[in-house]
Amino acid sequence: MRSLPRLGRLRIVLFAAWAVAAIVLVVALVPVHYHEIGILAGGADLWVYRDGGWRALHGMPIYGVPVVLGLLYTYTPFSTLVFVPLQAIPGGVVTELWMGVNVLVLVACIALAWRLAGYRLSPRLLAVSFAMGLGCTFLEPVRTTLFYGQINLWLMLAVLWDVSRGRNSRLAGIGIGLAAAVKLTPLYFVAYYLVLRRWRAAAVATGTFAATIALAWAVLPGESHRYWTRTFFDSNRIADDEHPSNQSLRGMIAHLTGGPGPIWVWLLGSAVVVAGSMALVFALERRGERLLGVTLAGLTAAVVSPFSWSHHWVWLVPLTVVLVERALVRGRWWWGVLGVFAVAGAWPFHWGDGPIVVGLFLYPPSWPTAWLHVNVYLWLYIAVVAAVAGRLVRERRRARVASATAVPSDARQPVAESRDPEPRSDPAPEPEPAP
Repeated sequence: MRSLPRLGRLRIVLFAAWAVAAIVLVVALVPVHYHEIGILAGGADLWVYRDGGWRALHGMPIYGVPVVLGLLYTYTPFSTLVFVPLQAIPGGVVTELWMGVNVLVLVACIALAWRLAGYRLSPRLLAVSFAMGLGCTFLEPVRTTLFYGQINLWLMLAVLWDVSRGRNSRLAGIGIGLAAAVKLTPLYFVAYYLVLRRWRAAAVATGTFAATIALAWAVLPGESHRYWTRTFFDSNRIADDEHPSNQSLRGMIAHLTGGPGPIWVWLLGSAVVVAGSMALVFALERRGERLLGVTLAGLTAAVVSPFSWSHHWVWLVPLTVVLVERALVRGRWWWGVLGVFAVAGAWPFHWGDGPIVVGLFLYPPSWPTAWLHVNVYLWLYIAVVAAVAGRLVRERRRARVASATAVPSDARQPVAESRDPEPRSDPAPEPEPAP
């Protein structure tokens, strides 16, 4: 572990300006109490979680019937047990309190990302993490997570904590298993562990996930049976594939073709994406770039998921840490940070007399650039994969050239063959035949 480099006055001002600018943009671009998307007018998903916990506590139906606000509960039965403690928070303050805690979880995710990059915790690192946490609130996935009261940041924190465990840690796998027990997408990190040959961690994650299913089945047998035999297989329980907020490969296919594409196209494309990304993850792990590897895995999980809401893309936060770390070390990667915020920022659009929307993917589909902006996170993912693969290829070529041109330190000049001063009079012996 190394210490975060000392920050000069200019960089301190830069981080402070980033944090202030993000907060100003979040509260100024969209009225904070705007009923559709104002940052202080949300909390819908939090209330769904709260109602799910209440229904589990009182033995009420959870699946197949609308819960609070007329929405359906789509998470696992175990998640309702996790959300039971939310009943203890008064309804008048639960939304604001949850948002504040979510910001602290965001800061914790950034601090853990720095640790995965090889930096020890210190007051300087925590200060930078706090400033970056405020700065990342303007990323659309983060802002939308805060607005809806989502749990994506908690799940990412569990995964980052899990991956930061040592190879011999008996705790590795528990965090991923618990995260997957609430929302299924983190199960992808079991494959991540398998690719890295962390067999025990993969087994612990799988076992933890299975244990949560058994626990929920014991407490909520009827609802568990309904979820795992019916609700789980209902592909329409979330939304239509072509919904613009579906920022997954399956959503991209639907956006480009005007409707749900053949399932085999999505499966084949997902297989190619997983194989390619895991090859990069393996190469990055061998180079000691664990943060970039786990970030790429998190982004890939959002790509191959059947339906990925935009707020599932909170893995852009550790990607920002990767880019900032390179900016501090090399001084030329700030363009990468600016690029991420340019395409994934919470940029609003006002539909005339209609609502205000946030995020480039919700801009008018009638624009000529619709094929680009409606699939903005997929194109960003492609750019990240191309950049990582290109860098690895270039560095491998440079290493080969350096190896080919290097002169070994123990190299010796060839010694001239000695000759007899007089020609030999006796004939040379015949060589013996090989046995």
